[in-house]
Amino acid sequence: MADARSRLIEIVKARSFSSGSHMRLVSGRSTTFYFDMKPTMLHPEGAELIARLILEALRGSRAELVGGLEMGAVPLATAVSVASQAQGRPLPAFFVRKQAKEHGARKLVEGLAPGESLAGKRVVILEDVTTTGGSAMKAIEAAKAEGAIIERVISIVDRQEGAAAAFKAAGIPFTALLTAADFR
Repeated sequence: MADARSRLIEIVKARSFSSGSHMRLVSGRSTTFYFDMKPTMLHPEGAELIARLILEALRGSRAELVGGLEMGAVPLATAVSVASQAQGRPLPAFFVRKQAKEHGARKLVEGLAPGESLAGKRVVILEDVTTTGGSAMKAIEAAKAEGAIIERVISIVDRQEGAAAAFKAAGIPFTALLTAADFR
């Protein structure tokens, strides 16, 4: 897995990492380095490596579903779900809308078939980049409201700006595949 991790760092550096100018993050903080993980998550090799590393992190876990907050978690959950099927341990995916649709079923949690629910299911919340953990916490709240048991949060990159402490305070195990330190 060390080779997969090293290769993922190379891809993220080439496709998703920038530094220099000031940018504002979702958390409201200002930064001089930024991760836009979509170019890596939507790249064939990037998606495959991420899925493989997440599934390795879940080895021995009792997780039953993977998902998280739209938009970042959608390609992650999809890649992990497909790779899990190929490995013979299928993990269905779901995602949490930032806001329920005004029409149709008006659901906040999407991806479940009629009659399926998160109630009593062990779920893993996926995140592309964590700063304070706020986006993942929104997904956690929605999943818990549906009756899910939160197994853990897994992020591709932890900016190391408070997310780990927030999850620890909430009693939720946290795993980061990469950290900001890998890019300095």
